[in-house]
Amino acid sequence: MKALTLAFALLLAAPALAEDAEIRNPLQPSPTWDDIRLSVIGTDDEPPLDAGVLLLDAPPRADNPAFVPVRITQPEGAPAITALALVIDQNPAPVAAEFTFGKALMPLDFEVRVRVDAYSDLRAIATLEDGRKVMAGRFVKASGGCAAPAGKSMDDVRKTMGEMRYRTAAGEGEDAGRDIGTLMIRHPNFSGLQRDQLTLLTIPAEFIQTLEVKQGDQPLFTMDAGISISEDPVFRFAYGAPEGAVTVHAQDTEGRVWDKSF
Repeated sequence: MKALTLAFALLLAAPALAEDAEIRNPLQPSPTWDDIRLSVIGTDDEPPLDAGVLLLDAPPRADNPAFVPVRITQPEGAPAITALALVIDQNPAPVAAEFTFGKALMPLDFEVRVRVDAYSDLRAIATLEDGRKVMAGRFVKASGGCAAPAGKSMDDVRKTMGEMRYRTAAGEGEDAGRDIGTLMIRHPNFSGLQRDQLTLLTIPAEFIQTLEVKQGDQPLFTMDAGISISEDPVFRFAYGAPEGAVTVHAQDTEGRVWDKSF
């Protein structure tokens, strides 16, 4: 329970990171991004930075490289996003996750925690309803996040894997009139670069690969993820709440499936 409370607290504190981030950690020139841009987004054209459509906040220097909070937002009236790629240039697998979003999440206010393996640009590339792409990002100073030891023993990992918690709160400020949902899933999300602290053997990659969240029959968001989403992933999102239960469907790389209704 203490770990769960801490996880929620870390993510919910992320909005404070936005203060003067505009000055402290803008995107930096990245030869890696130049090399991978075409394979990641299907075009060699650089998506424009447009704060009137998309914003990304992340800390200039991460307190813990294995749990770096990222908040992706849109101002009121911005065009709807249909898909988004979250990219960490210097990670071993740069594409941290690819998301789709339902209309209930527009305008977007979405948070997740990621691993950052080296000083890196961290960028979100959104596809709008009309097919245009826009980008937002920050330069984050962090290192070793993908190989950081797991926070729990292997026995604890196996006992709690797949457990989920969900809570809602009323939105405030720009999110007034919407609900804020926070979903946590127990899973070690092993990156394949970590070592068992007892045997010192490398732990094979094992992580939540696909996630689908709905309310009633309305999609909220989906995720197709890689190794960079943090252990015990937490997702915080604002949404206009349709009626019906929130349902979660998750599957990991070992083929395990978990379904939960809240």
